[in-house]
Amino acid sequence: MLIRPGREVIAPLVILGTIAAASVVSTAPLASAQNLDAGKSPDKLFADGCTACHRSPRGLAKGRMSLTLSWFLTDHYSASSDSAKALAAYLVSVDTPPGAPPKSGAKSPRSKPHSPKPAQSQ
Repeated sequence: MLIRPGREVIAPLVILGTIAAASVVSTAPLASAQNLDAGKSPDKLFADGCTACHRSPRGLAKGRMSLTLSWFLTDHYSASSDSAKALAAYLVSVDTPPGAPPKSGAKSPRSKPHSPKPAQSQ
């Protein structure tokens, strides 16, 4: 007469087999991950990763400090903290609200009132 093992025997064997397989996988050498953002300029990082949702980098920093912005980018969007820092510094450097003049010293349209031209008499 053959004895067929029941659940009491099979379940622990399945669990032990799963643990053994998991330990073999965890000790296998890991493939080295590549940082695809390494060596890219901040404007290239923006062009590659952000333009799908944002047309321009202007106004995205919204007055935040570079450190706070780099933490946010590291947590949510960038591949490394180095690329997050570079991108954050870039966004802060171009931080002007949409519709506002650039920070490069350009005059706003209302910088100086113009005096009316004198009427010419004939």
